Amino acid sequence: MTEKIYYQDSHLFTFDAVVLDCREEKTGYSVVLDRTAFFPEGGGQLADTGALGTARVLDVHEREGEIRHCTDAPLRIGERVKGSVDAEQRLRRMQNHSGEHILSGLVHGTYGYENVGFHMGAECMIIDFSGELSWEQLTELETRANELIRADLPLHIWFPEEKELKTLEYRSKLELTENVRIVEIPGVDRCACCAPHVSRTGEVGVLKILDSQRHRGGERVSVICGLDALEDYRARQESVTEISRALSAKRGEVARAVQRLLAEQQTMKEKSDALSLALIRYMAEAEGETGGNILVFSEVLGEIAQRELVNLLMEKAGGFAAVFCGSDREGWRYIIGSRRLDLRRGARTINGLIEGRGGGTSRMIQGSARAGRAAIEDALKTLSV
Repeated sequence: MTEKIYYQDSHLFTFDAVVLDCREEKTGYSVVLDRTAFFPEGGGQLADTGALGTARVLDVHEREGEIRHCTDAPLRIGERVKGSVDAEQRLRRMQNHSGEHILSGLVHGTYGYENVGFHMGAECMIIDFSGELSWEQLTELETRANELIRADLPLHIWFPEEKELKTLEYRSKLELTENVRIVEIPGVDRCACCAPHVSRTGEVGVLKILDSQRHRGGERVSVICGLDALEDYRARQESVTEISRALSAKRGEVARAVQRLLAEQQTMKEKSDALSLALIRYMAEAEGETGGNILVFSEVLGEIAQRELVNLLMEKAGGFAAVFCGSDREGWRYIIGSRRLDLRRGARTINGLIEGRGGGTSRMIQGSARAGRAAIEDALKTLSV
């Protein structure tokens, strides 16, 4: 059994140990030590990484009581090595995980909801609660969580004896009976957890709720803490600053500026749609009636105007009416319609001639074409399907 010194001191990042076993595996080498400060994956928290001597520790797993370190180089059995845990990574994960306990404890104590799912990802933590929470409730919980962080409360972490364990009330997703490790934040939360934590709530720094959504009858909440929260805030601030510069608006007025821009775009779209309808009427009038096919090419029409133009031209075409929008450089999107022909049956022939993909109904088909305008005109002008 490897001695788990990460339980003795979660802030211990360097240590000496003796190599008990080293075996080659598909992903590198699996090393067992007599003692380790490397935390294996568990409790929703990812494994530590770092170094053992000159070998990189890429992952850590616990298998039947053995803690196996996945390294990129072999270590000699019996040698004493110096271990070095990636301290920055560990500290950030402890900030987030302890922050999660604070928030989950508040949710449980205030609303009685259970934490039924927890994942610590690269960008934030995802916590699933068993009941729904409004954004107003989450905002209040966030404020209370940060007040508890500011209070710098000590965490009490221990392995209670079996007799004591039976008397304790604590949160746990599983029924546990032995080797239960309890993490307690006095007056806030008491939870079974195997992961390293901060010593005092003040180390969490700050807790920020990023988002929430309904999930399986409960609430899925995205949360971030500590230095990760600071970096997230910086990234968001930079985005707001760039938007404010682009819109010539103060940072605090960005939302209103964006709303004005969207309103202006809607007005322009409505004007553009009106112009497009006028244009397609003109384009349709410019085409004479024919017993054959009508082909029109445009670089400016949107899909709605394109379809409406096809409807107008179908009345004048004895064969089919085809409107192609785009360019030879970017490719063409097409809509083809006919009152008399079965276009669904002829779609394969048409697509084969214009290097196209698409389909539809007997009256109308649509898709895309890679062939150039000249090739499309040569292929379809006199085609009968």
